[in-house]
Amino acid sequence: MKKKRVIIKLSGEALSSNQTLALDPIKVKSIAKEIKMAYDLGNLEIGIIVGGGNIWRGKTAADMGMERSHADYMGMLATILNALALQNAIEELGIETRTMTSLNIPQVAEPYIRRKALSNLSKDRIVIFGGGTGNPFFSTDTTSALRAAELNAEVILMAKNGTDGVYDKDPRKHKDAKKYLELSHYDLLEKGLEVMDSTAAALCRDNNIEIVVFDMNEPGNIRRAASGEKIGTRIY
Repeated sequence: MKKKRVIIKLSGEALSSNQTLALDPIKVKSIAKEIKMAYDLGNLEIGIIVGGGNIWRGKTAADMGMERSHADYMGMLATILNALALQNAIEELGIETRTMTSLNIPQVAEPYIRRKALSNLSKDRIVIFGGGTGNPFFSTDTTSALRAAELNAEVILMAKNGTDGVYDKDPRKHKDAKKYLELSHYDLLEKGLEVMDSTAAALCRDNNIEIVVFDMNEPGNIRRAASGEKIGTRIY
């Protein structure tokens, strides 16, 4: 049976606590358990992209007057820290996992090589991609779209931290915000909806990659989204 290949996009903030912990072990373990629920469906090949905003944010760099490329490389290192933490938590649940990085750090992770990534996925290993694209000026959203296109993934699961889909305006500021159940890639770009950056959205459109935006804080939602249940907002 041919397995469905999915990319799960996690925000770095989802791994942190509301107090002072940039990496909260309880949150990391909780997310790992949610991912295991999807893995246990038995019909998926899973790749994961994790952001680094819990450790390093662009606003901090801007406030320091830091040069953009330098700041972006620091952000890439932050995503690798998160990837390694998530790898450890998933492996504690008995699932074989590999972290692959676009930056060359062979002491801690495999370098990203497309054919090697495909081999890992085919062996039922969860693959976590750290380091973004390896280039400044590109977000982890773009990394998600790029890896999905390279690895022929069918869908990107955008696991949002407290947002249950795509709205026409910010639902936290506007009570009359309208939630979209379905959108086309063209709608996403033309309406300027802030689901992902325009480079990532265009990559998904050009490669016919479906996107599902949902709230990851609802228990079981990663499994539901991965299995094709109608939750959040579907973009195709």
